[in-house]
Amino acid sequence: MVFHFIVPTSQTKQQKQSVAQFVRIVVLLIGFTIFGTVGIRWIEGASWLNSLYMIVITATTVGYEDPVSLSDNGKLFIIFYLMFGLGIFTYSVSQLGQWIVRQQMSSILEKRRMQKAISNLDGHYIVCGIGRMGASICEYLHEREKSFVVIDKDDERLQLTCEDKGWLYIHGDATDDFVLQSAGIENAKSLAAALPSDADNVYVVLTARMLNPEFQIIARASDDKAGDKIRHAGANRVVSPFRSGAVKIARFMIHPAVEDFVEVASKHVGGFEVADLQITDANPYCSKKLHETDFSTKGIMVVGICRPGQQPQMPPPSTSILNAGDSIFALGSSDAINALMEEFNEYEDAST
Repeated sequence: MVFHFIVPTSQTKQQKQSVAQFVRIVVLLIGFTIFGTVGIRWIEGASWLNSLYMIVITATTVGYEDPVSLSDNGKLFIIFYLMFGLGIFTYSVSQLGQWIVRQQMSSILEKRRMQKAISNLDGHYIVCGIGRMGASICEYLHEREKSFVVIDKDDERLQLTCEDKGWLYIHGDATDDFVLQSAGIENAKSLAAALPSDADNVYVVLTARMLNPEFQIIARASDDKAGDKIRHAGANRVVSPFRSGAVKIARFMIHPAVEDFVEVASKHVGGFEVADLQITDANPYCSKKLHETDFSTKGIMVVGICRPGQQPQMPPPSTSILNAGDSIFALGSSDAINALMEEFNEYEDAST
């Protein structure tokens, strides 16, 4: 199921109006205070501090002392100021209080809506950490219209990165059982532990593996030693950014044209992808030879077949028979791969 949390247009417009109202209130209060301070300063010749102090205690109706001895003109100005300005001051303060309450209520309701959306997810992905690596993972998933949830302890970074893009997120510690359960780990398809600390990634992998023993866990490691520990903790795959980057540089050095093609094709809209698909008894491709399938007409190329307990066939011969339990590695455009994955999911749902 593909699900994305999109901020409604009316809600975005309401947020802009709320910010504009807050700015108007602040400008009105500041302008009201400046007007009174300048008036007292001009009429009475008092210092700026005494003039400001006089206006503040007058507007707030505190008035326990008079820092400025008022002349008749000063008294008339204060009377005018109170008659026409006290209402403005009271209105501004009450509106400011209402704005603060509305913002707090809006934040609470927004989190409830987001949590409800997360609880409806199934077969989604969980990304722990919204740093540079985590953000890149989310961008990749978003471009391919995959549903995912982001977890991070930095609430400000979550809001800056996720809110404008409509990404689902949870503010909390990814090593906490409750936080992972709130992200729907029982129904998740895979989890990426992309926290900056190897120790944190080990705890995330341990916790996630205990909560969901079956799903895929991919974790980040700074070196091979940390990678071994994370793998023993339960990660299916461990990725070292430094090693991966070094390998990619080496490939560019050896095969620059091929790597350029791969990079351009993968970044292009509708670029190619490789998917791992399971053949089941309910699948109509089961017991068929590869050349008897309609993969080619759908824009799909089977580049490998992995049979239980055997070495992968890469590339497989056209006479290979697809049996239940086999996994096929399908290569094609993003749209073609997504359509084939949905087709396979329908066969699995029908069998259950």
